[in-house]
Amino acid sequence: MSKPVIAVIGGTGAEGSGLVVRWAAAGYPVIIGSRSAEKAQSVAAELAALLPAGSAAIHGDTNAGAATAADIVVLSVPYASQADMAAQIAAGAQGKLVITVVVPLKPPKVSIVWRPDAGSAAQELQQQLGEQVQIVAAFQNIAAGHLRDLSWEPDCDVLYTGDSKEAKATALELIRAAGFFGVDAGPLANSSVIEGFTAVLIGINARNKVQNSGIRITGIPR
Repeated sequence: MSKPVIAVIGGTGAEGSGLVVRWAAAGYPVIIGSRSAEKAQSVAAELAALLPAGSAAIHGDTNAGAATAADIVVLSVPYASQADMAAQIAAGAQGKLVITVVVPLKPPKVSIVWRPDAGSAAQELQQQLGEQVQIVAAFQNIAAGHLRDLSWEPDCDVLYTGDSKEAKATALELIRAAGFFGVDAGPLANSSVIEGFTAVLIGINARNKVQNSGIRITGIPR
């Protein structure tokens, strides 16, 4: 059975590109979305060169084109770009699962938790894309540094939130395919806490002079 096609909007960035590599290596065809189709295609070729034999194909397209062509859409962009990106992918995302990696950070104090009026970036995205789109928030607390390295084994968990059991089940498959242990953290309303953890981790990184602190949930059989 063929795997669903994933569009990664923001797939040219550090975290997005790392997820692209991991999913393609796991057999998922991936389309990188960018404002520039040419840039997306260039990065797709660059990332394809990192993949082992037998991996799925990586292509590049505009944000709108990628969202339309894919079965699942992943949004991995800075919060400041979310509204613009949501407008670009809205038509192509209808009736689909959208996994958001977006974290609302307020420069220059990015280590202090800040929430948008909707409660979280994920809840705001739900408003922006409409009720026909299933939103799951995931991967907010994962440092991008090691993602492209397929030999790296994650020692942190992915907490994910959403209001649809079916959407969360699909998101968990992608979390596992990327090499992570997924933990269901409840409804989308809880995404405000998960997003806030990222600001906390940024501060922890700075105070401990590290780059890759993460979160692991204890007490769950693995």
